[in-house]
Amino acid sequence: MSRTPAHSSRVVVIGAGIVGCSLADELTARGWTEVTVLEQGPLPAPGGSTSHAPGLVFQTGPSKTMTEFAAYTVQKFRSLDVDGLPCFNPVGGLEIATTEARWADLHRKAGLAASWGVRGELLSPQQCKELWPMLDEAALYGGFHTPDDGLARAVLACRAQIARVESRGARFLERHTVTGIEREDGRVTGVTTDRGTFPADHVVSAAGFWGPVIGAMAGVDVPLLPLAHQYATTEPLPELAGVNDPRTEASKPILRFQDRDLYFREHTDRIGIGSYAHRPMPVDPFTVAAFDDAPVMPSSLPFTEDDFAPSWQDSVGLLPALGSSKVAEGFNGVFSFTPDGMPVLGESRELRGFWLAEAVWVTHSAGVAKAVAEWMTDGRPATDIHECDLYRFEDAQRSPAYVADRGAQSFIEVYDVIHPLQPMEAPRPLRTSPFYPRQQELGAYFLEGGGWERPHWYEANAPLTEGLRLPERDAWSARYWSPIAAAEARATREKVALYDMTPLRRLEVTGPGALAFLQRMTSNNLAKKPGAVTYTLLLDETGGIRSDLTVARLAPDRFQIGANSGSDLDWLLRHAPDEGVQVRDITSGTCCIGVWGPLARDLVQPLTRDDFSHQAFGYFRARQTYLGHVPVTAMRLSYVGELGWELYTTADMGLRLWDTLWEAGQEHGVIAAGRSAFNSLRLEKGYRSWGHDMTTEHNPYEAGVGFAVRPAKGDFLGRAALEGMTEETVSRRLTCLTLDDPAAVVLGKEPVFVDGAPAGYVTSAAYGYTLGRGIAYAWLPATAAAPGTPVHIEYFGEKIPATVAQEPLFDPQMERIRR
Repeated sequence: MSRTPAHSSRVVVIGAGIVGCSLADELTARGWTEVTVLEQGPLPAPGGSTSHAPGLVFQTGPSKTMTEFAAYTVQKFRSLDVDGLPCFNPVGGLEIATTEARWADLHRKAGLAASWGVRGELLSPQQCKELWPMLDEAALYGGFHTPDDGLARAVLACRAQIARVESRGARFLERHTVTGIEREDGRVTGVTTDRGTFPADHVVSAAGFWGPVIGAMAGVDVPLLPLAHQYATTEPLPELAGVNDPRTEASKPILRFQDRDLYFREHTDRIGIGSYAHRPMPVDPFTVAAFDDAPVMPSSLPFTEDDFAPSWQDSVGLLPALGSSKVAEGFNGVFSFTPDGMPVLGESRELRGFWLAEAVWVTHSAGVAKAVAEWMTDGRPATDIHECDLYRFEDAQRSPAYVADRGAQSFIEVYDVIHPLQPMEAPRPLRTSPFYPRQQELGAYFLEGGGWERPHWYEANAPLTEGLRLPERDAWSARYWSPIAAAEARATREKVALYDMTPLRRLEVTGPGALAFLQRMTSNNLAKKPGAVTYTLLLDETGGIRSDLTVARLAPDRFQIGANSGSDLDWLLRHAPDEGVQVRDITSGTCCIGVWGPLARDLVQPLTRDDFSHQAFGYFRARQTYLGHVPVTAMRLSYVGELGWELYTTADMGLRLWDTLWEAGQEHGVIAAGRSAFNSLRLEKGYRSWGHDMTTEHNPYEAGVGFAVRPAKGDFLGRAALEGMTEETVSRRLTCLTLDDPAAVVLGKEPVFVDGAPAGYVTSAAYGYTLGRGIAYAWLPATAAAPGTPVHIEYFGEKIPATVAQEPLFDPQMERIRR
């Protein structure tokens, strides 16, 4: 993507909350000094979410990206002060457990902290009470203490950054209400306000819960829901008299009581209490009062005492000293939630130069600002942001009803213990493949991804578990799992199984310039005869892996692409030439069945007049044919390490295709199999999953997919950055581990210890049913990636021995696929 030269880039940031101020600081630090920040309210506290934010910064979470954003926020704000007042108070954080489930989750949280490099320690009830003397230690199982977390003073941090930004020549303009976004030829040209128009090459909406309002002016959808969140402050407490310096307000760690959806922080001699325990209270951003019309400020709504009453009782139960106090004041503060609880970041493709930095809390504000500034000035953020990308949402996930339903649920789940496989409960079913009725008949157990119903196993296969010997699972790893998965994996290895691959995204690229375009965009050589299928990579300018693709050349100027997400489509559309190339998403109009197993050819061959022998239809080949009455595009691919084909047809013929294969497969013992077995089989074969095992933060040689890079084919995006690299020169590697204890299981994101110290983290994990032991892939230093190296994986506080293994673990000679 072409970028406007830094010296002439005119940037208008809408919103002078903590995100807008931090972004202006990051941009001007990179030399983009023609920056104007427009704010509808008065500075430095204009009345948005920043103005009332309690400032909690807990760094650790299941998302590595969000943890890195929070860590940078801590680092940056600790370096800021205003008139000698620090912008960050590193009091630490303390999460306490009053249930066995939460105590187990805190062990998992400690593992996440070790994975992402955050200091943390599990504490006994007595140690928790030493940090918070008012705690009723008898109610506790224990706690998790993170000494580097703390309180961000958001308004103060805004003041510090405003001063720094203005010293570099940029400007902040208060009381400028945005009324329109100017555009020409699909590109933003300026921002109109009630006090004039401001020309711009880039406009960034950092408007917080007003994001949908600004987005509507630009014709850009902003999928977020503003919700009110209760915050109350007690009367002065004798226990805190003279304890805290009024200049820093607090000395004790931020206290999280997540079993009751509560948190606590000190305000000198008072305690502030935040609650997520109440009903969701959605707010229409289009009707929020202006600053001068609001009783307090736009983001502060009247306190609803009845909603808070149960939380007060829970607070007194945990902190008995509150029993002699009461709520002195409170408010319902508005802030933003998205359908998946993550920020919305990136440049609009429909209106070039219009950027979103929305649904960002103070916790992650400086980190997000740094990433967006890097994106704008360098063309990419250093941190992988696929979980936050504007185009991660499907069209089916952008309806106002969906955003409202899921945004409210995100609020409810803020402090819930969420299993990594836990599906949303509503709205479901939303997207179903044509095979859905047959899957229901077979007792499919559905989980959800991207709105799709995805079978993970089938109860119809329960009889196949007879005689299977599997290790007992702990309660956590047994959730969303069934021994039926083992039976389905075995049936795939021994006979043949049908896998619904419909939810995987399919793109079509056509036109006389299609080959040249894809050659420029991807790493492997696609200049092959029609009928060829190629595994290739989408790289960014630094050689980071944006995605991995399978590209089938179906005709000289027609390619079908198996992609990963809407961001892949967005990337290709952004780079496609104006003429000679058409890129379109064909996922919803098509469907796919993977037919895999040693009897796959026996099942498929009688259904077609074409020769499906290995000699006539080789591996990584494609052809268009008929199976019975159904026109299909058949691709000789296998993601499970067995003989077979991916069979594509149009959605209207999908049910007929399933029935045709099912009927023909009865004599061969065909079964339907789900994603639980699929994931086990693909890890046995060593196949990577983009977004889990590799992202933009990794290059192909580190990730073990250097075979998909062909520098000799000519120039392509990312080629120059990879020059001179090999698998031998990298300093870290995606590494295959096997668990030494055949009964042990891990799930992913656990820390890996080498010589007793954290050295990496698990990306994907599953039990290898063919091998009879657990498998984990992990990022480790290259010095620790040699086969035979002993390591430990920490799972809920237990150090599980594992060993670096040579990959692939299953069928290294590819004999089962190529036969």
